[in-house]
Amino acid sequence: MSAITGIYHLNDEPVSIEHGKGLMKALQIYPADNVQAWFKENIFLGCHAQWITPESIGEKLPYYDYERQLVITADAIIDNREELFESLQIKPDLRNIIPDSKLILLAYEKWGEDAPKYLLGEFVFIIWDEKNQKLFGARDFSGARTLYYFNNNKQFAFCTVIKPLLSLPFIEKKLNEQWLAEYLAINGMFETIEPFSTVYKHIDQLPPAHTLSINKGKVRLSKYVNVIAGEKLKLKSNSEYEEAFRDVFNKAVVARVRTNRKVGAHLSGGLDSGSVVSFAAKTLQQENKKLYTFSYVPVEDFKDWTPKYRMADERPFIQSTVQHVGNIKDTYLDFNGKSPFSEVNDWLTTYEMPYKFFENSFWVKGVYEKAHEEGIGILLNGSRGNWSISWGPALDYQAMLLKRFNFIKFYRELTDYSKNIGVNKGRVLSVVRKKAFSFLNHIKSTESDILDTIINPDLAKRTAVYERLKEHGVDLGLTSVPNAYEERKKHFESLTFWSGNGAVNTKLSLRFKLWNRDPTNDLRVIRFTLSVPEEQFVQNGMDRSLVRRSTANYLPDNVRLNQKVRGVQGSDGVHRMSTNWQNFTDEISELASDPVISDFLNIQSINNALLRIKEVPKPEYVFHYDFKMLMRSLIVYRFIKNFN
Repeated sequence: MSAITGIYHLNDEPVSIEHGKGLMKALQIYPADNVQAWFKENIFLGCHAQWITPESIGEKLPYYDYERQLVITADAIIDNREELFESLQIKPDLRNIIPDSKLILLAYEKWGEDAPKYLLGEFVFIIWDEKNQKLFGARDFSGARTLYYFNNNKQFAFCTVIKPLLSLPFIEKKLNEQWLAEYLAINGMFETIEPFSTVYKHIDQLPPAHTLSINKGKVRLSKYVNVIAGEKLKLKSNSEYEEAFRDVFNKAVVARVRTNRKVGAHLSGGLDSGSVVSFAAKTLQQENKKLYTFSYVPVEDFKDWTPKYRMADERPFIQSTVQHVGNIKDTYLDFNGKSPFSEVNDWLTTYEMPYKFFENSFWVKGVYEKAHEEGIGILLNGSRGNWSISWGPALDYQAMLLKRFNFIKFYRELTDYSKNIGVNKGRVLSVVRKKAFSFLNHIKSTESDILDTIINPDLAKRTAVYERLKEHGVDLGLTSVPNAYEERKKHFESLTFWSGNGAVNTKLSLRFKLWNRDPTNDLRVIRFTLSVPEEQFVQNGMDRSLVRRSTANYLPDNVRLNQKVRGVQGSDGVHRMSTNWQNFTDEISELASDPVISDFLNIQSINNALLRIKEVPKPEYVFHYDFKMLMRSLIVYRFIKNFN
């Protein structure tokens, strides 16, 4: 609910108050309900607060507890308040008014550096322990909020966002070539394999699930939690698993609608956002509050080019969900005049780094903007749903049965799934066979695969980026058949995949004064779904079976049981750019002749890609590798141009 910042001199030299003022001044671009600072000798703490929850109204941060000699500045919403009330023995008459920052402070007093293990929610906080002359902080398990820092073993400075740190005279603004090399070399959506670094050479970030401790001049980072599958849950029947799912998911939703303002939600035509909305609308109805939904739709003149099993305009499913659930005020947004190209500069300013999510950039920001206009305090979403509540990959499950020689069950699942999706059994079997015996389909990446990338080969060689990526198991040529179970394990165990969403949501949150919250990312929900046996997730040829069964009566059957069509958002991106296509291709030509950018980008690959798509802006280019390469090149080009 805040942007936090501070400076700590490890060598005990006094902090310049002007440096602290500079940090706070740089945060003035964001709306705030309260701005406070705390200063003492070699430490400065600040907070640019936005009041989102009822308990945060009137909250003063940084907060100094004179009795305990602890100071805290925090950007946090804690979800397990009731549990903490009991553990910390909070008096009943204080429970409705005590802010989350005070709960964190009391948790630190009780559990010390283990305190983050007892906190559920989205948070970053820094505590100055005056008695022990120690600075301590933590970031939540999935990195839903950000914390960037500078450390030269004499001066330590931190902030929720990057640019205020660059206002400090002792921080040199310098490009991190290693970060940029990984960003350019990785074909996937994640930016780097290094969860600590940023595009700025001297500014790092506290990774998700980590604590930071500075004591006696030593800075120590430590991981405090791992998200791994534990012992499998053993219940007696499908209905018991369904009831257990509804119980844990409802708790996650209830915790996330806590605000003194309106509650909104992203709503597509799918299961994840639909499940979030259906549970949230029922909860809010008990409080006599409506749920406000915001749905992206293509522009009016767009003709859907996607295959029949995809749907660019999800309105029929969305409207079906709205009518079935009730207690919803729905809004449909086409963001006419906006495109991936039109939003680049604004996103570079907001995100502070190059980004890869250009296909959805115009509507993601647009939803925040519209929600802000409507007075929304909490904006719900279901972004982590594919890996948690709606897990259940039918094809990979069948492949697993085949590899285990469980032929009877495999044949039954294959037959039922083929009927459900309306596809010939032979076609499905062909895909399953490749997944089951992927070693037979693996193609070795060649030198030409590596050369046909966006990164300048000299930069790749200088940073040894391909060697580093291979060491971390990154498939450079995308030559292997993905295994969903391995991908899920990697998703939860690797910190690389978590930080990106947190950076987007934190920075948009500060800009538009609202929090984007995801019940499918609740640690209780994730741990529950990781404990559920695989046969609960795929049954009778039905993928994502557990959530489909559990939401009976919550969602309409045409949404809940739909296995034939899936939405594809952002598919009108190139269509939106058609009137600016010449400007887009002209800028690509411009960057291709810029000697500065040629140090970073593979100009030959860029020119080849431009030749292939330059003449006509076909709508289907939006997910084409050539277009992706050119958009990413343009984003990096503008970032480099404006770097100094």
